[in-house]
Amino acid sequence: MSESGRRGPNNSGSRDGGGQGNRDGQANRGGQGSKRNAQGRERNRGPQRGFSTNAPAQRTRRADPARLVAFEVLRAVASEDAYANLVLPARIREHRLDRRDAGFATELSYGALRGQGTYDAILARCVDRPLEQLDPAILDALRIGAHQLLSMRVPAHAALDQTVGLARAVIGAGPSALINAVLRKVTAHTWDEWLDTLLDQETDETRIAALRHAHPEWIVRALRQSLVNHGRPKSEIDALLEADNAAPVVNLVALPGLGDLDEAFDNGATAGELVEGSALSAGGDLGRFESVRRGTTRVQDVGSQLVARALAGVDLDGASQDGERWLDLCAGPGGKAALLAALAHRDGATLLANEPAPHRAKLVQQALSAVPAESWTVRTGDGREVGTEQPEAFDRVLVDVPCSGLGALRRRPESRWRRSPKDIGDLGPLQRDLLKSAIDAVRPGGVVAYVTCSPHPAETTAVVGDVLGKREDLELLDAGLALDHVSLTGSLGAGHEQTAQLWPHIHQTDAMFMAVIRKKA
Repeated sequence: MSESGRRGPNNSGSRDGGGQGNRDGQANRGGQGSKRNAQGRERNRGPQRGFSTNAPAQRTRRADPARLVAFEVLRAVASEDAYANLVLPARIREHRLDRRDAGFATELSYGALRGQGTYDAILARCVDRPLEQLDPAILDALRIGAHQLLSMRVPAHAALDQTVGLARAVIGAGPSALINAVLRKVTAHTWDEWLDTLLDQETDETRIAALRHAHPEWIVRALRQSLVNHGRPKSEIDALLEADNAAPVVNLVALPGLGDLDEAFDNGATAGELVEGSALSAGGDLGRFESVRRGTTRVQDVGSQLVARALAGVDLDGASQDGERWLDLCAGPGGKAALLAALAHRDGATLLANEPAPHRAKLVQQALSAVPAESWTVRTGDGREVGTEQPEAFDRVLVDVPCSGLGALRRRPESRWRRSPKDIGDLGPLQRDLLKSAIDAVRPGGVVAYVTCSPHPAETTAVVGDVLGKREDLELLDAGLALDHVSLTGSLGAGHEQTAQLWPHIHQTDAMFMAVIRKKA
């Protein structure tokens, strides 16, 4: 968790959500000097004490809808291997949350998922057994409670009462007693105090950063290595990890020549500062915008917008005789493909969007439906075969390969706990094969953009270096210059040794990598 994000960008405001409270204040319900309450039950208390608002009969026994949504999201992520960004909107609609409660549920879901590693380290100090012995539902409820208590502007009594009420409603009375006891121990310290306890006598820099910023240690090491590999000082690691934990701003793009951002601006959006036709959303239900429903305005990270526009803007060596043909080799779910198709339509080109999975190919078709049909085609098939089936048939090729997603951890908070170093090793052969296919598919004088949403050297420069090192008909163009050419600033500073790397802590984008390769004419 970022230090600023503890009580800053990651909290969505306070919701007391508290219980009924003691309706009679501190008055003794059984009369002056009596130890009996209004129901006739006697307690061993002096007349000077009232009945606690946390007495069993008065504790909340229902699930607050916003917290219930967060709990359901965490359960789906843990038990169904679901993605939070896909589950959350559906749960918000299902429970009919208003804008305020939707914002609270979003922060609670994403915050608990982002901070899982550090919250688990804290909870392990408060539970009398190993966390893996707890029922997973109980552990998710504890994470939700810990995030409220340590990182949001929620009063402690409300966080306790509502989390215990949630547990009573959806898990059971027995587990709720355990959750109550554990969370009361959590309240004994602030976030900073807990960190001091966890890091007491810790000297390993990686371990310290992992706990302080809630990232697995292997990812901390990988991102530090990535910074150096792409020409950044390793001292930026804390800023990068903090940026991973900041709630991302929703970026919008108007498809060139087809969409506009008027509705977004009328509803508080601001113009994007990095690329034309973009905006930063003010939040709320974007689906109410007519242009979004039509698909001519889309939600898309500005990093993705930049790499698509950069590919479309690179000069080719020699012109096509009958209009350019473009290829998106790994098009699903269709965001970059939609922008490329609109750019192709504007420039008199056509796009072939390839996607191997049939259900994702349908998503690509839906994404492209806003663009005139004569400008695009969708192919369902293995991208590794396109270079053989259609050799030297395309002028521009985007190969946005499957990757670890280490560059989008702020948007996919659960990914950091799902991934392992083995995933990166397993993806390497596929990434190389797809790049080879893209190069085979591009004509002499044409260009290929190799793109990943990861800064890891094994997925970026190593792949490009391996493939180029085995051929003599390729040259690496200046990808940083290509990005600068389509950016509003004209000087992103993303280039290093002919490749380019965007960063969330510098450019406020996902950590997109790009290499631009030309096949020699």
